[in-house]
Amino acid sequence: MSPVRAVVIGGGIGGLLSAALLARGGAQVTLLERHEQVGGRAGRLQLDGFTFDTGPSWYFMPEVIEHAFALLGRTVADHLDLVELDPVYRLFPEPSDGGSATPFELVRDPTARAAAFEAVEPGAAAAIERYAQNSAQAYRLALDHVLYTTFEDPTRLASVDLLSRAGTLAGLMGHSLAQHVDRTVEHPVLRQALAYHAVFLGSSPYRVPALYSLMSHLDLGQGVLYPRGGMFTLVEALERIAREEGVVLRTGADVTAIEVVAVDRSLRHPRRRGRATGVRLADGEVIGADVVLADTDRHHTETQLLDPRYSDLPQDSWEQRGPGISALLVLAGVRGALPELAHHSLFFTSDWPANFEAILGSGRSTPPGRLRVPQVASLYVSRPSATDPGVAPAGHENLFMLVPFPADPALGRDRAEVEAHADRYLDQVGRWAGIDDLRGRVVTRRVIAPADFADGMSAWRGTALGLEHTLRQSAMFRPGGVSTRVPNLLHVGAGAAPGVGIPMVLISAELAVKRLLGERSAHPLPAPLRPGFLAASLAHGLWSEVAR
Repeated sequence: MSPVRAVVIGGGIGGLLSAALLARGGAQVTLLERHEQVGGRAGRLQLDGFTFDTGPSWYFMPEVIEHAFALLGRTVADHLDLVELDPVYRLFPEPSDGGSATPFELVRDPTARAAAFEAVEPGAAAAIERYAQNSAQAYRLALDHVLYTTFEDPTRLASVDLLSRAGTLAGLMGHSLAQHVDRTVEHPVLRQALAYHAVFLGSSPYRVPALYSLMSHLDLGQGVLYPRGGMFTLVEALERIAREEGVVLRTGADVTAIEVVAVDRSLRHPRRRGRATGVRLADGEVIGADVVLADTDRHHTETQLLDPRYSDLPQDSWEQRGPGISALLVLAGVRGALPELAHHSLFFTSDWPANFEAILGSGRSTPPGRLRVPQVASLYVSRPSATDPGVAPAGHENLFMLVPFPADPALGRDRAEVEAHADRYLDQVGRWAGIDDLRGRVVTRRVIAPADFADGMSAWRGTALGLEHTLRQSAMFRPGGVSTRVPNLLHVGAGAAPGVGIPMVLISAELAVKRLLGERSAHPLPAPLRPGFLAASLAHGLWSEVAR
């Protein structure tokens, strides 16, 4: 019998892991990446002696990454050199006098951290400790019962542990993260320290459910790691492993269509309309496939790669969906030392609600024309050269600045306009952090705007992260990982459950494998997976259907 042919569209982190897992499982896998470098949003730019990560810069949820490697019989330690950051971050609140800010640091030492909380607000240390304990419980609840399920069989969620926490879970889903935090502390700086994670979900603390308080466990409980050489070393590791497993990686291969033939629906697939038979490249080449995995922007897949007859989410269905934030990225090489900045530094405006409303709007899905670029921004700066001098030439620093921006693909068409925005935000960082002439010390830089995400990543509305993680777009309400109309088409990446961010994208790849196996549990797959493991798929698994 001929091996099952699998085509993976897109060489982002989700696509790389999916390809490696399928190859280990026994498929003949071809991964197609339109750019000359894999990684997708988790890219790397080498410019004038500086090495910049162009995407994720926080190494969160290490056990999820460890598990992904373990599935393939590998360990993270054999591929990445991880160091723990201390301080975890430095927070700069907007100064009231227009001068420098008084920074707040989150450090790893529990005693020093408690003293810092108390110095800001008496009684805050105990309150935040209780919050951290609850965050840890929410984190375990999500990992053990929610994130690793395909939601194909809701009864699998009904464990004794989950049912015993149903009231807690309902409370966390029934109000916003901001409301949850406001019940814990009163000082605005501490509230921002507990709620800023919502930005990494493409949203705001006023729009995401309080369940995402679980993310505070990452910096209050686990701490934050950094891989020497940058986050792209994770991409390089997954690429190496995929090749070792037998994946054929083709870069410069632009997929323009998923080829589908009409097929009647059945009892097993009541909404089926077709079967994917392969993909077509921009040069006309057609690559055949028995199963297709799309690690591409979900809107692009549904509205451009698929014929409308076969799309689960046609163009008009996107009008009520929220794209979440985009970003203005400034990758800057700076002359001289910058001790004023930590590895991770956060800059927050005093009027958070107004800042978030400017970039997200007030409705579920606000048209781009009603969104505004903030003049003074809440933003994030990474200084990896604080930990890893090799990412910058001697005597220089490497800065990555992310400014949450409206999801408006027109932003960036006028390059002079976005360069002026970059100037203004660099000046803001310099002023708040007390750095003399920061912008004047920049020796090289690259600015990436929503238009670049739209053009380079085919990102819907130029969003930097994907669908916003509101309640209506989280967990079982998020677009699923399999097409109902073309059942041998699977989706991985930020456009599918469980969501955005490196750990979630890695889990989405495992969920694709669970669908192939017919595995409907809410738990991670046992590791390591043996070579050829897909042959053990259950009768209702997709593999048993495509391997006929």
